[in-house]
Amino acid sequence: MAETCMQGRLEIAKDSDKLAQNAAEWFVGRVNARTENLRISLSGGSTPKKLYCLLGSAGFSAQMPWQRLDLFWGDERFVSHESADSNYRMARETLLASAPIARERVHPVPTDGTPADAAIRYETELKRSYGAEVLDPSKALFEVMFLGLGSDGHTCSLLPGQPVLEERRHWVAPVMSGRGEPRVTLTYPAIGSSRALAFLVAGADKAEAVKAVRAGNRNLPAARIRTSGEVIWFVDSAAAGELTG
Repeated sequence: MAETCMQGRLEIAKDSDKLAQNAAEWFVGRVNARTENLRISLSGGSTPKKLYCLLGSAGFSAQMPWQRLDLFWGDERFVSHESADSNYRMARETLLASAPIARERVHPVPTDGTPADAAIRYETELKRSYGAEVLDPSKALFEVMFLGLGSDGHTCSLLPGQPVLEERRHWVAPVMSGRGEPRVTLTYPAIGSSRALAFLVAGADKAEAVKAVRAGNRNLPAARIRTSGEVIWFVDSAAAGELTG
């Protein structure tokens, strides 16, 4: 299948609450349409937080095949899992605390040792789950990868101007500058190996970035992703700006 750009399908909601509802309904339908074990990559941020709260609620959680899902993360700040800045902690408090998912199916990014060592260990864990050392175009690493988008066009921790943007061999890499703390992030090859990339974006401050990434402006890191999978944008009306669904 040919690789595609990031334009994808656009689902515009009136606000971030409706955005989360739309994404939750789409996600539940997608994972239930398949019967095998599936790897899912979660994102940090305030918009995914609303989605996770919904998926952890009684109505949605009862519909989820938790026993077949393995949860990973697209990136993580190199802070304790108990830190208020931890993407894992946010998901733990909003989703994992109520979802009946086995501990061994939850794979947070390690944040002990050094960022470089943590990246190696997380890549090893991904390869173990995937069952191979090299990504196969016919076999996706993730069924669904949820992605956020910064106003500067970054996604995961693929930050503008950082060396990680040139990484094509490793699936996971440390990001030592560009933000207040080091980070560990999945790289373009791992992100692109997804059956579906689902962007979750809310707020008027993201409108220009959404427009530019969808137009293929490679000055923005998110626009450089290439995938043979589906791309879908769940945005609120403020983030959509002048775009129409």
